[in-house]
Amino acid sequence: MKDYFGKDATALKDKKLFLFDMDGTVYLDETLFDGVKELLAAIVKKGGRYVFITNNASKSVKDYVAKMHRLGLTNITDEHFFTSAQAAYDLLKEKHGNDLIYVQATKSLVAEYKAKGLKITTEYTDEARAILVGFDPEFTGDKVYITCKMLAKHDLPYYATNPDWVCPVEFGYIPDCGSMCQSIERATGKKPMFIGKPEPTMVLTVMKKFGYTAQETVVVGDRLYTDIASGNRAGVDTICVLSGEVTLADIENATGVEIPTFVLNSVKEIEL
Repeated sequence: MKDYFGKDATALKDKKLFLFDMDGTVYLDETLFDGVKELLAAIVKKGGRYVFITNNASKSVKDYVAKMHRLGLTNITDEHFFTSAQAAYDLLKEKHGNDLIYVQATKSLVAEYKAKGLKITTEYTDEARAILVGFDPEFTGDKVYITCKMLAKHDLPYYATNPDWVCPVEFGYIPDCGSMCQSIERATGKKPMFIGKPEPTMVLTVMKKFGYTAQETVVVGDRLYTDIASGNRAGVDTICVLSGEVTLADIENATGVEIPTFVLNSVKEIEL
């Protein structure tokens, strides 16, 4: 098997843990990409495991499970996901488990955090001890007004689920969490600590949870600055697919941790 540039990619046949991005990698909106169902079945057949690690914090894990079922992947369960929202929850639980936390995010994420026992508010308050912003397709002027007021009036730990600039959709792109946070920064002068990819935390957490080594693991995604960087920082091989945000020019100009191990047109080209 050769990658897009003719590089020998037969080493992928030895991988056991496949960590997939979702938006732009395995689907686009409500369209599952060709070959995904067959690839996931092949991974299981060879005794491997796959997990979806996504920076998209707009949905709960149960929402993602339901979406995958709609797309025809009926064997998907909660165990197949680790999202930036889950990584953010772990951090908030550790550092602010007894604090009131102001959150600007989707109703789904807010409900999930409340169900897990975090003290969450979406209203302005002087009682909050931390602030979290997540990717939010339900974004409104009222929400950003409150977030800016919280940041302007309080010097609190400020987190964001992920730094992605855009989220791919069927007609192109919409602003993702990174873009939303940049607009907030322009208004308040404050930058968040980003939690999801490109930090290696999500990759390392899943590897540890299921007992796989770096040599057995590969990250598959469509963004150099998040997916590929996180895999490289975790010390695992990476596959950049051309089905989402990245362009060939991006790949040819990549440097450092953004250089993928392999480049493929899509996940359909992964041969096991």
